[in-house]
Amino acid sequence: MSDPKRPPAAVPETGGSAPPGAATRNPLSALGEARHLGLLVALGLLIIVGLVTRPENFATTSNLVSILSLAATIGVITVGATFVIIGGGIDLSVGALMALASVWATTLATQEYGPFVMVICALLVGTGAGLVNGLLIAYGRLVPFIATLAMLVAARGLAQRMSDRKTQLIQSGNTALVDLSTTRVLGIPLLVYIFALVVVLGWILLNRTTFGRRTYAVGGNPEAARLAGIDVRRHTMLLYALSGLTCGIAAVLIMARTTTGSSTHGDLYELDAIAAVIIGGTLLTGGRGTIIGSILGLLIFTLITNLFILNGLNTSDQLIAKGLIIVVAVLLQRRNLKERAP
Repeated sequence: MSDPKRPPAAVPETGGSAPPGAATRNPLSALGEARHLGLLVALGLLIIVGLVTRPENFATTSNLVSILSLAATIGVITVGATFVIIGGGIDLSVGALMALASVWATTLATQEYGPFVMVICALLVGTGAGLVNGLLIAYGRLVPFIATLAMLVAARGLAQRMSDRKTQLIQSGNTALVDLSTTRVLGIPLLVYIFALVVVLGWILLNRTTFGRRTYAVGGNPEAARLAGIDVRRHTMLLYALSGLTCGIAAVLIMARTTTGSSTHGDLYELDAIAAVIIGGTLLTGGRGTIIGSILGLLIFTLITNLFILNGLNTSDQLIAKGLIIVVAVLLQRRNLKERAP
């Protein structure tokens, strides 16, 4: 006779509404999913458009490096956003947290201690602010939208106050940080390799660890996860701290690319990151999603931006196109959910 208080063992093992076998799926089989194949087709079509419209500029090594470098900064944030959204939350503050971390790390007081301390400072500021988000949401019972919106405003304002609305340059003695962008291995900047490492570690954390299974469980059904013995509030707090950590890493990358810290860094990055996650197939309601899908969604957005720049199209038209893509992605999600409903 089963204990009525004991939840089904499948909840913590499969991650709630996560696809069966998510914990044991390898990257190649994940790429074979229908929604990922659709994203790959979309990427292929965009590449064809680039080859047809601007073959002399699109199919060049410098343009490829430009695309990867642009994707790297937002991509690191996208990995953190994927965890938060799969866990049933939302984080609107990621762009502002990246700006705050970059400003704090490039103050003269911080730069006096060298590039290593600057990196540690950026990581701690991002993680600390993300932890505040998590505490407000998990233990303060604030709605994620409201809590992270407040953090967005506060972090951006603090960054402006610390920098006096001025761009802070990295001093000549800290060029080791800039080397992340200028040093290339096999023709690719080191910051792209850092992005790839974050993606790999994020995939392992989501698919090969108890933390990942619990993330699916919390996002799919928080009450069932609680009954299964998962500390939902603690896990939610850790998800936002993880998102803040990725913002700190992104701050390091943007400092390396621009050689500056600025309160304007990361403007609207939260929208690009969330859009990439949605296009990649992650449900806004939580419980289902993949790192691979989010990165494919990011590459689609990055390619669109690159094509608009190469063809000299208006920035406003680019924003309209991205908005339409987001609407279509959400409508397709709703349609798939209705088809799967019993």
